[in-house]
Amino acid sequence: MKWLIIALREIKLGMRNPWAYSFMVLFACFTLAIVLIQSNSGLEGYTHGTGSLLNLILYLLPLMTLLLGSFAVTAEKEEGGWRLLSVYSLSGWQLLLGKYVGLCLVMFTVVGAGFGLSGLIGGILGRNFSLSLLAFFYFSSLALVFIFLGVAVFAGTLAKGRWHALTISVGIWFVLVLAWPTLLIAVLGFLPYPAIKPALQVMSFLNPAEMVRIFMVTRMGGGASFGPEYAGWIGWMQGAGGLAGFAGAGLAWIACTLLAGTVVWERRRYE
Repeated sequence: MKWLIIALREIKLGMRNPWAYSFMVLFACFTLAIVLIQSNSGLEGYTHGTGSLLNLILYLLPLMTLLLGSFAVTAEKEEGGWRLLSVYSLSGWQLLLGKYVGLCLVMFTVVGAGFGLSGLIGGILGRNFSLSLLAFFYFSSLALVFIFLGVAVFAGTLAKGRWHALTISVGIWFVLVLAWPTLLIAVLGFLPYPAIKPALQVMSFLNPAEMVRIFMVTRMGGGASFGPEYAGWIGWMQGAGGLAGFAGAGLAWIACTLLAGTVVWERRRYE
């Protein structure tokens, strides 16, 4: 259970990381602002208020996760921690799995504190919002964070240092979050019309941020906003099958990124 020791070590390091608390305060402030501003217009179902909160989650959480996760992995290279740990016959898989589990618990605390603070202050101020909807956003945010943590670990194995990790992480965030709609339209423009619908559905699973967005909007009752291309998905995603499919796709993302990170890490083991 060497990976468990690494996970406990990562939890201690993560809880001492001032960046984690900075992100927590930033996330809590923005979430509270949206709750306070949009509470009068309603925070039930898929509305302008919930859409604003969803956009905040999709823009801020992946960037936070990529930076914290990739920096945690590259720190082992820069600070010499990996050379010390490798003396104890620790494999790359055990190291990355331990760091991933530890970072998951750290982000579980950070995101939970962010939502908890915003919900508590909003309740004290008498703003009308649904606790069940806030819980839905919390657990959906955790799913997004856990998936992107796998991507962050993989990015950290590719990077040679923190500055390199910063460049890779921001690049991944830009492509998957900001530039994705433009890239999607550009790619679909080269395909014949019968191939557009299946290609659109497949590419939706190739982007974890887009996958989470579709799942959350559909579960909140706003699936019709995606148009006829996703008509067959609406009923399926709103049921138990959609939840199972989403969980399976998320686990596949995590497994693939951790395995790919292990391959890269072992190849660069003695660099």
